[in-house]
Amino acid sequence: MKRLDYTTIFFAVMGSFLFLFILIPILNLMISADPGSILTNLQNREVMSAIFISAYSALAATILALLFGVPLAYILARHNFHGKGFVEAVIDVPIVIPHTVSGIALLLVFTSTGVIGAPLGKLGLVFTDAIPGIIIAMLFASGSFVVNSAREGFESVDPRMEKVARTLGSGSLRTFGVITLPLALRSIVVGSIMCWARAISEFGAIIIIAYFPITAPVLIYRRFVDFGLSEATPVAVILISLCLLLFLVVRLLMRGWKTYDKN
Repeated sequence: MKRLDYTTIFFAVMGSFLFLFILIPILNLMISADPGSILTNLQNREVMSAIFISAYSALAATILALLFGVPLAYILARHNFHGKGFVEAVIDVPIVIPHTVSGIALLLVFTSTGVIGAPLGKLGLVFTDAIPGIIIAMLFASGSFVVNSAREGFESVDPRMEKVARTLGSGSLRTFGVITLPLALRSIVVGSIMCWARAISEFGAIIIIAYFPITAPVLIYRRFVDFGLSEATPVAVILISLCLLLFLVVRLLMRGWKTYDKN
């Protein structure tokens, strides 16, 4: 049995404070809800619709983040260019600015008179109080996680492996698909999960640009304001249980992935 030194014990005690700080409110929330009320809400069409809209929109936002974020992450990882620091700063901005500010910024651009919303509106694509508005709000708030995680993954891949592949006649795109992408895939998957989780929890930007159709966080807020904790808590428990289950599954898969790589 491995003997623990005093430093490890000290760090474990200090770290447990943050762990308990996160665990206690979540655990208290879950045991505070009446099981019967949770079951009733699971059969409630409004609740299930809100959770489905949140999960579906978050998935769509994650796919868009992957589609456009992974190429950007590769460029940032492999190339130095003028303005690179500015690009990296812009990517990180949505993480630090208030989400209501994000919502206002998006509304000004994607409203029916905005620089993007106006031409797209003529094609029938509406963002205000519509699913596309929810998706862009989620994408704005969470896309940074995909870019930053994927960039770290690409930076961990030795460029010499790519050069060897090109020397052997492999094209740059094939080299990326066969060597670089598989080696960075774990980081991309982690970034995708964080992106989805952050997207499904988005509230501030969504209520500005697309209050309707109702997402799960908006429904929880609405029930809390209109009826109080007793009505909001069961929906909150359902949503947090969904996210917790997802993270547990992902952790198990990632652990199995790591074990498989070692073998």
